[in-house]
Amino acid sequence: MDACASSSAFSRAGSALALATITACGAQHPQAALPLTDERAPAGYPDGPITAIAPVDSPLTEARARLGRRLFFDARLSRTGQVACGSCHRQENAFSDPRSVSAGVDGRMGTRNAPALVNLAWDATFFWDGRAASLEQQVTKPIENPLEMDLALDDALTLVDADAAYVRDFATAFGIRRPSVEALRQALASFVRTLVSGSSPYDRHLRGDDSAFGAPAQRGEALFLSDKAACSHCHPGGPLTNGGYFNNGTYVAGGDPGRQAITGLSGDLGKFKVPTLRNVAASAPYMHDGSLATLQDVIEQYARGGRGDPTTDPQLIPLSLSEGDKADLLAFLVALTDDHFLTDPRYEP
Repeated sequence: MDACASSSAFSRAGSALALATITACGAQHPQAALPLTDERAPAGYPDGPITAIAPVDSPLTEARARLGRRLFFDARLSRTGQVACGSCHRQENAFSDPRSVSAGVDGRMGTRNAPALVNLAWDATFFWDGRAASLEQQVTKPIENPLEMDLALDDALTLVDADAAYVRDFATAFGIRRPSVEALRQALASFVRTLVSGSSPYDRHLRGDDSAFGAPAQRGEALFLSDKAACSHCHPGGPLTNGGYFNNGTYVAGGDPGRQAITGLSGDLGKFKVPTLRNVAASAPYMHDGSLATLQDVIEQYARGGRGDPTTDPQLIPLSLSEGDKADLLAFLVALTDDHFLTDPRYEP
């Protein structure tokens, strides 16, 4: 079998060989266009094209997004040449990792679950603890992290600068003679901004089409938005995240301090960023530590009011949910799956 013809199948396997194959093929064949840079926001988000919400000093263009896509899947941007951003953020899993925590260079294991990369163009902070205030700040931290890709940015830049195709693409995208760290950040951030999901049965429901949004999902949505389940306090309709930080009952004494490690505030102990629930059925396992294997496990934990630690937010109390209620909530969460987003070939390397 031709190596380049099989790159998509290998990429879904997520192996080091796959990523090396992808990199080689990307140098030989032109990449597919990313017209998503001109598409409008999904239903429930502020109206307008995603190009309009990119930072003024980091404008979103087709050339930058295509360059960022190549960098995202290039395993050479790790110390061992075996780990890429795409190793831990897989399209079929809504650009998340199906492992509880990800394996970096030399098999080093991370400490948190790799979150889904969905509709981050509208987010204001990044990482589970919010330590990055922009995508440009976020995208290169995994490259430098010793548990992930473990490569100094200067070394990454040297590698990119030695690749004639990269030099050409940086010149096209940024109008610069040689690649720079800032351009590297902006290219990767541009690609991540194109990861827009807005074609699920829920999205079509928001636009008035309930043909794929059946009665169980409709009952689940009503329950989700009600005070009985109170899910929408943190996951409001539309984006399905309020972008804030919450101790949702997963933290236990002596565990990951979460947001507190960034702010130093005692009230932030055990708080983590509220993720969007879009494509949540595809992004198991769940919570910051990947400790819940299924959506049923998530529903049961919330029904119990968390794991009992006294730091749990007082809003989180045991819920009076019947088995039918839980099944309807699950049907609603499954209806947030955007199959087009999970298989769109424009996102493949």
